[in-house]
Amino acid sequence: MLTPIQDSKIAIIGLGYVGLPLAVEFAKKFPVVGFDIDRKRIADLHSGKDHTLEIEDELLQSVVTVNAPENGEKGLYPTFESDFLSDCQIFIVTVPTPTDKYNRPVLTPMLKASENIGKYLKKGDVVIYESTVYPGVTEDECVPVLEKVSGLKFNQDFFAGYSPERINPGDKEHTVSKILKVTSGSTPEVAEYVDQLYRQVITAGTHKASSIKVAEAAKVIENSQRDINIAFVNELSKIFNLLGIDTHEVLEAAGTKWNFLKFKPGLVGGHCIGVDPFYLAQKAQEVGYHPEIILAGRRLNDSMGKHVATEVIKLMMRKDLKVIDSKVLILGFTFKEDCPDVRNTRVIDIYNELKSYDMDVDVYDPWANPAEVSHEYGIDIKSGDQAPSLESYSAVILAVAHKQFKTLQIQKSPKQVVFDVKGILDKTKVDSRL
Repeated sequence: MLTPIQDSKIAIIGLGYVGLPLAVEFAKKFPVVGFDIDRKRIADLHSGKDHTLEIEDELLQSVVTVNAPENGEKGLYPTFESDFLSDCQIFIVTVPTPTDKYNRPVLTPMLKASENIGKYLKKGDVVIYESTVYPGVTEDECVPVLEKVSGLKFNQDFFAGYSPERINPGDKEHTVSKILKVTSGSTPEVAEYVDQLYRQVITAGTHKASSIKVAEAAKVIENSQRDINIAFVNELSKIFNLLGIDTHEVLEAAGTKWNFLKFKPGLVGGHCIGVDPFYLAQKAQEVGYHPEIILAGRRLNDSMGKHVATEVIKLMMRKDLKVIDSKVLILGFTFKEDCPDVRNTRVIDIYNELKSYDMDVDVYDPWANPAEVSHEYGIDIKSGDQAPSLESYSAVILAVAHKQFKTLQIQKSPKQVVFDVKGILDKTKVDSRL
């Protein structure tokens, strides 16, 4: 017997870019326990601070509680102590699903979360996964862990659902409640239950998929589609560069047709578009199909950092500028604009390629956390409000379209190369752009 939604206590497992916004929305109407293994993250949330900048301090402080809320109360209690999960009836998993250095899916966070939930699973409980996976992971990989640890029987004692996250980091317009949500469940009754649960907080509405596998597949192709389309325009940018044609002007002209898809060239990183296609490719290969287009798109997009660096070096040589030991400035390091998220940023590819030519490379990003960049990538970056003096560099590469960079006072010079990866500067003031 399922616990009535209005009488339920909700646990959110993972309080990152996906979990925290969802937990805050649910905490406006339900008692919520937010669990995360990062103790510093928990301490920050209790102090009313979100380093991801997804949730405003005032809103966060209005929902975070000192003690775990009881059933019937409202509020979010962040904790790293899993015992607080024991009296929850709904568990929502929002942990990362990365790939390893060989681009193979890493399900460890999901399996560990499932193992943890299994310790507290009771009859009538529902476990909902939001993490991006290939079709089959929820029922074939996670549910067996829940059964083994809990000793309960799936679809008899406990149930599962899948509702893929659709968070867009840094986007203050398309927030979690304003993005239509796909839902699903392990039985028709549970599918309706999960759908009704999300309808409590998702004002944009929901779409109930026919099965968990359909919902999993829908999520993984959303980002694969974007990846392939961006790969297409990235390839166009390489072709048009050789032809001496400005890619952005071509796209602007083509975009006047009503059904032209408006994508722009650039680096493709982050925890979604740059990762999710590998999950679909992995499953395809397991069933004996080699995905040509998906993997070709990945290869092309992953080559763009090296391509940018190579183009900059060519431009320097044409201006008779020294390459070895020259000073180069990269503006921006996060995987997208106006966001502190540095996960899977492809700006590192530009950096590494330039360093391979023994160039002296500085990186400035007013959004990125230097300590996090140092820990994840082993490089030191400049941050803060004051950008380095552009005049002291032989080459400047605008890699991320942060709002702080859109008004840069920069001019073409025979003593400097300016490369605009994002195409946000006046083209007459830069040497080249994608």
